[in-house]
Amino acid sequence: MSKCRNCKIEILDRTGVCPLCHCVVEQDGSEREAAYPDVGIREKRFALIIRIYVFLAVMAEALLVFINVNHHKGIWWSAITAGVFIYIYLIMKIGIQNDAGYRSKIILVTIFSIGLLFLIDEVAGYRGWSLNYVLPAGVIMLNVAIILLMIVNWRNWPSYLLFQLFCILCSIFPIILWKKDVITKPFLSEIALAVSVFLFLGTFIIGGSRARAELKRRFHV
Repeated sequence: MSKCRNCKIEILDRTGVCPLCHCVVEQDGSEREAAYPDVGIREKRFALIIRIYVFLAVMAEALLVFINVNHHKGIWWSAITAGVFIYIYLIMKIGIQNDAGYRSKIILVTIFSIGLLFLIDEVAGYRGWSLNYVLPAGVIMLNVAIILLMIVNWRNWPSYLLFQLFCILCSIFPIILWKKDVITKPFLSEIALAVSVFLFLGTFIIGGSRARAELKRRFHV
């Protein structure tokens, strides 16, 4: 902001002379805040941090693979460290993606977590705990997240019906694996399916006309 001592006025424009008397103005050192700040600066900084992390992760993983190959050939634990590095990278990418909704982020984080634990189980000799317990537990956690989100955002609770249908589909997947003899202990998978179905039915029945209207709007019927 500038001031003209001759006209006794303040000038908001960035100019060196007064528009009235054309005398040189004085700067008071204050600047107007931009109405629309550059929101991309924060994302660019995070992108730089991610690139630095990728470089360090690649260097570290290369060293760990070298150690694994030359000194510990019994188990490929370096695959687990690679999975951890990738997991952290994906979490960081999700964190800076403002265009991705929180529901999408919750789903992706859950999928990545299950995938990492499955990798650990596989590298360690595969004892089946990742599919028997972790997979259905992830579905149950998604349902718990839905309940909490519906409580927090209770005015917009019908929007979570589609999320609940997604959980039902996810809970059917472990049942299919059980029928294919991939999952050997289906107890938690059955609980996950029951929780998903009952949560959807409860929301649909209690929601009444608002729930039916939301489903019609989502599926264009």
